[in-house]
Amino acid sequence: MQTGVKIVVFLFWAFSSTIAQNAIEYKEEEFHVGVILDMGTAVGKVAHTSILIAVEDFYAVHLNYTTRLVLHIRDSMSDDVQAASAVLDLLENYNVQAIIGPQKSSQAVFISALGNKYQVPIISFTETSKSLSSRCLPYFVQAIACDSAQVSSIASIIKTYGWREVVPIYVDNDYGRGIILDFVSVLEGTDAHIPYRSAIDELATGEQITKELYKLMTMQTRVFVVHMSASLGSLLFTKAKEIGMMSKGFVWIITDGLANLIDSLNPSVGEAMNGALGIEVPERSSNDPTLKLSIFGLWSYDTIWAVAQAAEKAKVTETKFQRLPAPKNSTCLGTLKYSRNGPAVLKAILQIKFEGLSGYFDLSDGGLHASMFQIINVVGKAQRVIGFWTAQNGISYISDQRRTNKTYVSTTHNLNIVIWPRESIEVPRGWEIPTNGKKLQVGVVSGGRSKYIDASEDSHTGVVKASGLAIDIFEEAVKRLPYALPYEYIVFNTTENVSSSYDDFVYQVYLKKYDIAVGDITIRYNRSLYVDFTLPYPESGIAMVVPVKESINKNAWIFLKPLTPDMCHVLQLGVVMDYEEKVKVKRVISLIVLVIWLFFILVLKSCYTASLTSMLTVQQLQPTVTNVNELLKTGQSVGYGRGSYIKGVLEDLGFDKSKIKPYDTLEDFHSALSKGSKSGDSGDSAAFVSEIPYIKLFLAEHCKGYTMVGPIYKTAGFGYALQKGSPIIGGISQAILNITGGDTIIQIEKKWIGDQNNCQNVGTLSGTGSLSFDSFAGLIIATGVASTTSLMVALIIYFCENKQVGSENGDSGQIMPQEENKNSGDEEKQCQEAAGARGMNEQINKVMHNGSLVICTGERIRRSWVSSSSARF
Repeated sequence: MQTGVKIVVFLFWAFSSTIAQNAIEYKEEEFHVGVILDMGTAVGKVAHTSILIAVEDFYAVHLNYTTRLVLHIRDSMSDDVQAASAVLDLLENYNVQAIIGPQKSSQAVFISALGNKYQVPIISFTETSKSLSSRCLPYFVQAIACDSAQVSSIASIIKTYGWREVVPIYVDNDYGRGIILDFVSVLEGTDAHIPYRSAIDELATGEQITKELYKLMTMQTRVFVVHMSASLGSLLFTKAKEIGMMSKGFVWIITDGLANLIDSLNPSVGEAMNGALGIEVPERSSNDPTLKLSIFGLWSYDTIWAVAQAAEKAKVTETKFQRLPAPKNSTCLGTLKYSRNGPAVLKAILQIKFEGLSGYFDLSDGGLHASMFQIINVVGKAQRVIGFWTAQNGISYISDQRRTNKTYVSTTHNLNIVIWPRESIEVPRGWEIPTNGKKLQVGVVSGGRSKYIDASEDSHTGVVKASGLAIDIFEEAVKRLPYALPYEYIVFNTTENVSSSYDDFVYQVYLKKYDIAVGDITIRYNRSLYVDFTLPYPESGIAMVVPVKESINKNAWIFLKPLTPDMCHVLQLGVVMDYEEKVKVKRVISLIVLVIWLFFILVLKSCYTASLTSMLTVQQLQPTVTNVNELLKTGQSVGYGRGSYIKGVLEDLGFDKSKIKPYDTLEDFHSALSKGSKSGDSGDSAAFVSEIPYIKLFLAEHCKGYTMVGPIYKTAGFGYALQKGSPIIGGISQAILNITGGDTIIQIEKKWIGDQNNCQNVGTLSGTGSLSFDSFAGLIIATGVASTTSLMVALIIYFCENKQVGSENGDSGQIMPQEENKNSGDEEKQCQEAAGARGMNEQINKVMHNGSLVICTGERIRRSWVSSSSARF
């Protein structure tokens, strides 16, 4: 019995020792964490709830962890001094090893500096300012997506809808200003710009906000990006609705700081925001399905889990703080202790990676990287998702989870239909004529080339009338815009120096005297530095006008031009072969050779005929100068329009200044070109160099005798100049493209320049010619000489033979004996029968082959013997 009691006591002692040992082994170490929240805000209330739930959930899952977070929550009451005081108290009296918060950027600036100095990590789930990045403050960690990511998504929306101007409306503090630099930088790649920045004080009254909104209404821009706190944003949209800025034609885009809190706003505020677009990080449901947390709640929840894991990973067994040597007369800041565990804790926080409620939670770079934003549309008291944005694929109407490998481009087809303000589904164009009703100021020049642009002001009414090809195209483009564009013309008088005058003319647009400059304005690099140009409307480039001449001299011996000396010998051979064709060929091999030669002669004859026909019937025109290098080599003079930048182009091409001659009118050009640069007159030129539109105008008035050579130099053409970032430039350019791509431009050019098809020297160097006696004079002369010579030779032979016969018969008075007449009659009969039976040619050839030549006349047949060699010519 006694032994049994001893055993029981021993077992009880062993069990108690084991429990005590386990209690010592699993003793939890406290890890003190400070929390700074603004309990009076929606974010502060949601964050407070989610933080408490996060601690409970974490240790319910991780039962074996030896560290436990001890939270010290403080209310900043939206006061910077109160927040700073709370942090000092936490550092001095509670030895906190990490601080979560604060919410406001103005508080974060001071608190992050304290954390950096005393090696206490500061983790914020609301502060997005780039100025507080971990590069400058390594102990400041942003457990939230930075602003640069969301501004890229906003820029994609602006590019998708083709808006050219956008005005940011932001709270005038570090939080608001921090996004502007990123926004401006990203917009540079979208052809959009910011004409005005609306900074609103964080303590602004409703009256001050209304005054600023009225100022915005006087501007053209109708696209606004709002970046401010929920309280200030609520007041802004309420006032915007009151003054009519939440109506059709307006575009409102809100950043995630406001978009993430729409559900927590007053219903009247949500109704005032009807039609706005928003950017937010997609939410995920929390562990408690009955609890709906905003993204800030999810970020604060995941932040607690990250700090709890880091505390366990850092293996901090005891709190280690050391007081720095305090200088004399130091404040309480000088007496604070720095954390010796700080580096280890910070390192552990930055190494934590896990899949949290807010998404993949990774703070390795000192901040979160949002992989995706969703684009929402506020409709009534609710919101609807219209699309998603990712840095890799841009905008799409489906999320990455449902995305295929297809790459999406930024077009409106990648977004669901948007309900814009006043329940309109028509995409706003992003700008309007200001409420003061000012018309578009259109600058036009007077004293220019009237075919392209001319303007005059009525001395009585003051109304400016403009005309010309440039004006017709501009007015036609305005008609094709999908919106009304009231405008009025303002005259700009040019000086003698056309080039400098046009530079001054365009510069008036930069000075905002004109909204647009219309005319024959060359698009040049130096001008594009301070204005934007529309698409060019005429054909572009620089070319030359030169006289034309006949490329072939149609003289009396033109029929010899198709033949070279070598081909003349071949042609003679062809004549012989043509005769041999009539000779009976007995050998097969000879026949084969003969056929080949005959085919060759047939082709030769056809080519000769075609070549000669072309020379005689087609007018071959050739420019007197074919390229710029020819002018440079020969040292001939060239002309250009006085005051034009063409002079500089010619100098760059290598022309001597003395060879570059200015002219004032098209008639001056005509006069100079008609004489040529070799006439000895100092005012004459071999070519006229100008822009192609002006050359077309010249050729329309002086069609015959000239042609265009080139282009010899590329230019951008003529365009209209507008202010940088003008919202109408896209519409005007599209309208010009539509005009120049159809029949309208042909009709306008025909009206002012004439029908270019009627001028044979425009676009071609050949035309149909007519035949004349001179073209055949050589051939006629050659034929006449040969015929006359042959007749004279035949007569000489005839008289010589008759004289010889007469001497032999002793009867000089008888031309031919009777017997001869008889024989002649027989031969005459033979000739006629042969002609009737086999054809005249065949019989004559047969007689020629026998060595005699028979000449058949009307009534008599004369015979003369000719040697065989003579019969072969």
